[in-house]
Amino acid sequence: MALAIAASPSSSFPTRVFSRQSPPRKAAICLKRSVGVKAKKGPSSVCVPLPPDRPLWFPGSSPPEWLDGSIPGDFGFDPLGLGSDPELLKWFAQAELMHARWAMLAVSGILIPEWLESLGFIKNFSWYDAGAREYFADPTTLFVVQMILMGWVEGRRWADMLNPGCVDIEPTLPNKAKPTPDVGYPGGLWFDPFMWGRGSPEPVMVLRTKEIKNGRLAMLAFVGFCFQAVYTGEGPIENLMAHLADPGHCNIFSAFTRG
Repeated sequence: MALAIAASPSSSFPTRVFSRQSPPRKAAICLKRSVGVKAKKGPSSVCVPLPPDRPLWFPGSSPPEWLDGSIPGDFGFDPLGLGSDPELLKWFAQAELMHARWAMLAVSGILIPEWLESLGFIKNFSWYDAGAREYFADPTTLFVVQMILMGWVEGRRWADMLNPGCVDIEPTLPNKAKPTPDVGYPGGLWFDPFMWGRGSPEPVMVLRTKEIKNGRLAMLAFVGFCFQAVYTGEGPIENLMAHLADPGHCNIFSAFTRG
């Protein structure tokens, strides 16, 4: 996941262009030819690729040929060449998007209850020990139900990757066309009723880049929350307030010397 945070997978090529059975030399030629073609079309019918002079992770560097700016958040960073296989690149892009969205939900689910606890609306909140609390059902039942529900959702997401639009649940409305299938961005009445993600006031690529950048920040923030909970036994807001009150003694270095 660390590479998914830092390295932005950036292009989804047709699977027929580059397969594991293709001879290395022939595959390289096909891949090189496909870059220019795919860059004009982009990863979907609603997302316009970024120009060649797009911002890069290191100014003046040359991005790999498979990172052509056609996926949101592509800054040309892939030192290990993990995205050179188009099939893996497509999977990495979707995996990073899902991790980013889950991380944003997780960070919100940590910060908001802790803030409400500080205001007196919630008592004894601890996200780190949430699994040890007593709920309406035993832990085994909750785990099984969660696995079933998540398995169903992930199965549908995987099917949509293999055949975009096959799991569409958008109702058919008169005089209104359904949104074009776009893996990872369902849109429509349920997920984008005002069509903000498909047009004005900002281009689609700009909006999606903002989402993935916020998601990467949320993934890093969640890792930081975990380290804080282990070393200080306190929540992120408590740690922030303590740091602001005494930054010289309450910081990342003093956390390792506690106890």
